[in-house]
Amino acid sequence: MVRHTGQPAYLQIADDLRAQIRGGSLAPGAPLPSTTKLAEQYDASLSVVKLAVGVLRTEGLVIGQQGKGVFVRDAEEPPAAGDSTSEVAELRAAVQDLSVRLAKVEEQLATSTTRHPGRSSR
Repeated sequence: MVRHTGQPAYLQIADDLRAQIRGGSLAPGAPLPSTTKLAEQYDASLSVVKLAVGVLRTEGLVIGQQGKGVFVRDAEEPPAAGDSTSEVAELRAAVQDLSVRLAKVEEQLATSTTRHPGRSSR
């Protein structure tokens, strides 16, 4: 289930699926559950699940096979030419850092506005 943590739902789902892949509960060659099943499992929309799977595809952890589904890529299998997995990982880390920092700023703003309810901002 997706939690209200300030992190986008699709990244939470991608994180969970990534952990399952790296932890071995989704083994190389294993199919991911269907988009519909994942949406039910995470209580999320189909578009959010598709975004999450897209993140994993971009990272090279899963591959899609037209008409068959999405499968966990074998870690020994070389990445496709032009693979930018490290760049994506760096960008993802930067986005997560910014998300955490933004959440802190929003929390500070909420706290400062509740402390002075009668004041107007100038």
